[in-house]
Amino acid sequence: MTESQPVMRERLYLFDTTLRDGQQTQGVQFSLPEKQQIARALDALGVDYIEGGWPGANPTDSDFFRDRPQTRATFTAFGMTKRVGRSAENDDVLAAVLDAETPAVCLVGKTHDFHVTTALGITLPENVENIRASIAHVVAKGREALFDAEHFFDGYKANPDYALNCLKAAFGAGARWIVLCDTNGGTLPEEVGTITRAVIAAGIPGDRLGIHCHDDTGNAVANSLAAVLAGARQVQGTLNGLGERCGNANLTTLIPTLMLKAPFRETLETGVSDAALSGLVKTSRMLDDILNRVPLRSAPYVGASAFAHKAGLHASAIVKDPTTYEHIDPALVGNERLIPMSNQAGQSNLRARLAAAGIEVAPNDPRLALILDKIKTREDEGYAYDGAQASFELLARRELGLCPEFFEVKRYRVTVERRKNKYDRMVSLSEAVVVVKIDGRKMLSVSESMDEAGTDRGPVNALYKALAKDLGPYQACIDDMKLVDFKVRITQGGTEAVTRVIIDSEDGQGRRWSTVGVSPNIVDASFEALLDAIQWKLIRDQGAA
Repeated sequence: MTESQPVMRERLYLFDTTLRDGQQTQGVQFSLPEKQQIARALDALGVDYIEGGWPGANPTDSDFFRDRPQTRATFTAFGMTKRVGRSAENDDVLAAVLDAETPAVCLVGKTHDFHVTTALGITLPENVENIRASIAHVVAKGREALFDAEHFFDGYKANPDYALNCLKAAFGAGARWIVLCDTNGGTLPEEVGTITRAVIAAGIPGDRLGIHCHDDTGNAVANSLAAVLAGARQVQGTLNGLGERCGNANLTTLIPTLMLKAPFRETLETGVSDAALSGLVKTSRMLDDILNRVPLRSAPYVGASAFAHKAGLHASAIVKDPTTYEHIDPALVGNERLIPMSNQAGQSNLRARLAAAGIEVAPNDPRLALILDKIKTREDEGYAYDGAQASFELLARRELGLCPEFFEVKRYRVTVERRKNKYDRMVSLSEAVVVVKIDGRKMLSVSESMDEAGTDRGPVNALYKALAKDLGPYQACIDDMKLVDFKVRITQGGTEAVTRVIIDSEDGQGRRWSTVGVSPNIVDASFEALLDAIQWKLIRDQGAA
């Protein structure tokens, strides 16, 4: 091959099971609109297969298959192989899966002899015949057939000949994909690689082989990569690693690794474009929003701390060349670099963080030392700026004379009342009054924290609603703002206790920022963080001039 000839890359197929295996996460139950939203996001990301659930297993899954969105990705229904004592044509459970009319059908079957005789209570040959007949029936119906070889790695280690016979039965019956499942999640990467190569050597081609891993040892991503290196050409996983017990292989980690890291990027290609990859953070956070979960800050690639550089030595090097402490450009996955401020910070961190906020300060500016001293003093008082970048920026702007006063809070009051409702039950009701002064005019706002369901959302919610109810000329700027997380920590004990509150906010433009407040009084601490959150938003939308 000459240097001018392009390298031919093999196609690697991505199979998402967020809507099926991911829904088996404890505490997760998607509604029909949520499943539709997730399916559309997965399709936009570029996955090849979307496993929608098990038709007939519950009303939501059945409704979803009847009203699934149109996608480029191949929709897949999940079910199990037929039962002993009936034909594939007369098995009502198998019929329900086929009745979903999806282009592809994935059937799970036992490949571990222990499970066949103990869990199913049938003979080993009967199980092989169930697999063969079920896959043949799916193929005869004109569907693309996938076989999930349940407990395959454990089964192979216990009885390799039988485990391979199960695979060959499905393959011989016409299965497009044979998926090796580490169902218990206990296999390690070296074993996965060795066994996958053995399967290929036994006659199942790598371009017909998939991998499905669980994360019970924290190795689901590593196991998936080991299988790909061994020759498997389909990878199954879920967004944010959802799944039963410890979760499934995390596609938000696997996809960028496969696209950006050697040797995968040179030898393989996926259906995910560079543009779609740059929206990975947004897709990950969309799922967290649906689940009402706080995004994991330390998540690889997509976490808020994935490209955070706290140590002064690191920040100094990052300014000179980001590759000194970053393994990829954060923008490739839609993330951004973060230079946290803390009492460990030096002037390199400070100037880098100010530059990121659009504030240029000369290296010898004496105000830099004053800002650092202020940060260290306030952190001694209980503040934490490494987790509240917006509050840090506001502190620096105030020291530099670059923080406009959009409004002034003259006073506020919060009351919490316990009273009987119309059903004669004792309930709480929080009410807040806030008076602000804008352009010389005082404005009073009153708000309750009761939601549409009649549930009290607490005093902080009431305060925020009152504060954001009427800011006159600035109201349009904050209408798309919402609070997405609220964290409280007591930093000292006893009668000297100090409360630290960190609030995460988000707006319609996809921006997310954190602010901090500290006080012996939790309401005062919360209000300080709320004020900073609104101030930062107004600076972004109105400018600091």
